[in-house]
Amino acid sequence: MTDTAPDVPAAAPETRSGFDLDDFEVRVLAVLIEKSFVTPDTYPLSVNALLTGCNQLTGREPVMNLSEATVLTTLHRLVERGLVTQRHQAGARVAKWEHQIRLRHSLTPPMQAVLTILMLRGAQTVGEIRARCERMHTFNSTADVENVLERLDDKGMALQLPKAPGTKEARYTHLMSGEAAAQQTFEIGESGTPRGSRVGELEEEVRRLRQQLEWLTNEFEAFRKQFQ
Repeated sequence: MTDTAPDVPAAAPETRSGFDLDDFEVRVLAVLIEKSFVTPDTYPLSVNALLTGCNQLTGREPVMNLSEATVLTTLHRLVERGLVTQRHQAGARVAKWEHQIRLRHSLTPPMQAVLTILMLRGAQTVGEIRARCERMHTFNSTADVENVLERLDDKGMALQLPKAPGTKEARYTHLMSGEAAAQQTFEIGESGTPRGSRVGELEEEVRRLRQQLEWLTNEFEAFRKQFQ
């Protein structure tokens, strides 16, 4: 049975780079970018289509189980960040949504593809990234992938992680949740438990609790509207 992540995002620390997306924002934004490549005929996406993409069981690490209310709230946060806009189409019965990361951060299609795969699948080797990008962009060699990773590194969007003991290849991760979150991911992978000061742990817990409270508030509002 596939484990699913709870409908509550992990904390995403703020960093000097300005990227501090939480887990839900990372997933929603990544799915919008992915679908703009693989299903252009149905893009921009409705909330329903976006929800399906966020919760699909393949090509997602971790698998999530988001609600429609959570996706909508996340979309509005991404709109405030300038990363997503709502597309108003004449005669459309439902609202459609599209990403703006290409314009906001001047990302080429290869850069979008690599960043998206890192956001959807977590830390990966160059070979894994190349293979998994195939549906969005075909790279002729691993050197081409490495070149894109360097450009994303220059923009503060990706990072090469230290090699884990016993491994031959380095892995890369995205920095859309901040460098501290990426470092913690590496440390958890190394030791099984995150390291850091007690103060940092408490700050993380406060942020996580705030996000949980926001989620519960949204769920309650959605439930209440059913009886209005």
